[in-house]
Amino acid sequence: MTDIQIKPYDNEENGINIKNEKQLHSQIKEWYLKQGDRLESKVDGYIIDIVRDDLLIEIQTRNFGAINRKIRSLLKKHKVMLVHPIAAEKHIIKVQPESGEILTARKSPAKGTIIHIFDELIRMPDIINNQNFSMEILLIKMEEIRCQDGKGSWRRKGVSIIEKKLLEVLEVIRFDCKEDFLRLLPYSGDKQFTNKDLSKSLGIPINKAQKVTYCLKKMELIKEIGKNKNQLIFEISC
Repeated sequence: MTDIQIKPYDNEENGINIKNEKQLHSQIKEWYLKQGDRLESKVDGYIIDIVRDDLLIEIQTRNFGAINRKIRSLLKKHKVMLVHPIAAEKHIIKVQPESGEILTARKSPAKGTIIHIFDELIRMPDIINNQNFSMEILLIKMEEIRCQDGKGSWRRKGVSIIEKKLLEVLEVIRFDCKEDFLRLLPYSGDKQFTNKDLSKSLGIPINKAQKVTYCLKKMELIKEIGKNKNQLIFEISC
């Protein structure tokens, strides 16, 4: 791919209108920009967030399923880095629908961790096996703006999420190959464990531990070696 630069970064004419992007996505893209980057470039029929020399950088704030086909197609010919933010700290601002007046402001007790990547990665866990693929996880501080308009989820009693804003990038965690995911396990060598063991060791619900082991099996990092009553027993396989 020829990369002729006139400005530090540029939006290609046929790219999407970045004014229509969600603010969090746009802010992360701005945070990543370097001299010589190209924005919203068209590659193999797809619009790419950032093209940096021979690397395609795609930012996905949620729902890996929506980007699965695109990433797999691009990986056939290109190096692709997927960027995903996880809210380690979230501040929730609730505003009045008509005036935008702030009704409440609070810090959420929920704290996202690197383990939350498996909530999304479960949609395409085998993709890490592709040598052209890499991923960076951003642990961030963010602000979530909510509106009491009666149109939101019943779980939030009709309150809508109208915007998410990046406040600070706290940490960047990079995965260049599948073996990098072994750093997330509290085990090594021939140590055997179950989902229940993993749940207790990491302090996560059992269903989240099941997502972790499902993904790691698809990456061929762990294998099932037996059963203890109704509990599968796993062992690191590489």
